Amino acid sequence: MRLISAFFAGGLFGVGLLISGMTDTRKVIGWLDIFGDWDPTLAFVMGGAIIPMAIAWQIAARRSAPALGGTFPTPPEPRLGRNLVLGSVLFGAGWGLAGLCPGPAIASITWGGTGGAVFLVAMILGMVAAPSVKLSLARGQTA
Repeated sequence: MRLISAFFAGGLFGVGLLISGMTDTRKVIGWLDIFGDWDPTLAFVMGGAIIPMAIAWQIAARRSAPALGGTFPTPPEPRLGRNLVLGSVLFGAGWGLAGLCPGPAIASITWGGTGGAVFLVAMILGMVAAPSVKLSLARGQTA
């Protein structure tokens, strides 16, 4: 049941990305270009995602367990740390340079062209390398 629910939730997310235009790199880059041809529509997409998610968090906070079983993940560390800042900078740089983040990159794989494929491969390589980089950073911090 969890896999079926994940499949439909992922499909709904992908359709939402398509309808909102977030698989179009020009729309994302237009949002980031505040001194040029700025496109504010991403703000509406973000609002359309943040509002229902805030409601879902309130509902989840009153539940003792997830509806489909298992346990809720532990809350993240509330303070800003090096990993969060470094990860955010790298994510933002990739988003700004390519106009894609992981969800839209996967959703646009069939028509993203060579640039989309290169981004997707680089993203996967980054995900594979991340644990080793994190471990190296942690070793350097204690040394």
